[in-house]
Amino acid sequence: MPVPLVRGEGGVIRISGTRIPLQTVVAAFEEDATAEEIVHRYPTLGLADVYATIAWMLQHKHEVDAYMAEREEARAVVRSEAEGRSPSEGIRARLLSRRRA
Repeated sequence: MPVPLVRGEGGVIRISGTRIPLQTVVAAFEEDATAEEIVHRYPTLGLADVYATIAWMLQHKHEVDAYMAEREEARAVVRSEAEGRSPSEGIRARLLSRRRA
């Protein structure tokens, strides 16, 4: 049975036919969710696809760990860029001054 994973834009791996990223399944599984619970949380996933994904994750732990680190690094870059465009420092004071005006 083929693994239902596809790599899309920006290198994000998703479960085939859904918008659910691999990170979501990994996180749920690491929280001790069963395949059935994962499907219950994310109804667009099929049970067979979740089982196949979990089996693949267990067989490719180093690849999954590397991918998760890569995604965390990408998330940090995006967060840093967003904070650079809209610094949060002093935001409370700015909002309060607008409210008073």
